[in-house]
Amino acid sequence: MKLKIVSIGKTSDSYLKEGVDVYLKRLKHYIQVDWIEKEALKKTNKLSVEEVKRAEKELILKELKPNDRLVLLDENGKQFTSEKFSIHLEKMVSHHNTDMLFVIGGAYGFDQELHEKATEEIALSKMTFSHQMARLFLVEQIYRAFTIMRGEPYHHS
Repeated sequence: MKLKIVSIGKTSDSYLKEGVDVYLKRLKHYIQVDWIEKEALKKTNKLSVEEVKRAEKELILKELKPNDRLVLLDENGKQFTSEKFSIHLEKMVSHHNTDMLFVIGGAYGFDQELHEKATEEIALSKMTFSHQMARLFLVEQIYRAFTIMRGEPYHHS
C-alpha cells in the first residue's frame, strides 16, 4: 500500500516546496508516498468553470487506479483533529490493501463525477487556504498522523 498525493499546478513558492520536501522525506520512514503534480490548464479564461473542472477531472482520473481509495480535499469535507485523523488513517492503512489517492484540486473544486467516485472527502480546516499551502498542510498532517500512530514525540497534545 502506498499514498499518492495529486495536485493541480506546481508549487511555485520555494519555501512551500522546501517544506513539502521535508515532510515527504520524513514520511519515507513510514510509507511510500508518490507526489504527483499535474500541470495547470492553460488559457482557462476562455473556459467556463464547469469546463475547467471537467478538464482537471481528466488529469486526476489518469492517476486513479480501479482499486484506489480516492480522498478529495474539499472545503465541505469531514474535519478531523490531528489525533482523530491519525486513527482514521491508521484504519485505512491497516484494513485496506489498496493505495490511497489524496487529491488537491484546482481553484474551482472538483467535477461532480469525482465527488461520486470519492471514497471520502476531507477538509483541512473551516478556513480557506491557497492550494499551495494546502499541499504543505496535508503532507505535514499525514506525517503527524504516522508519528501519533507510533507514539513518537513529534506531536504534543
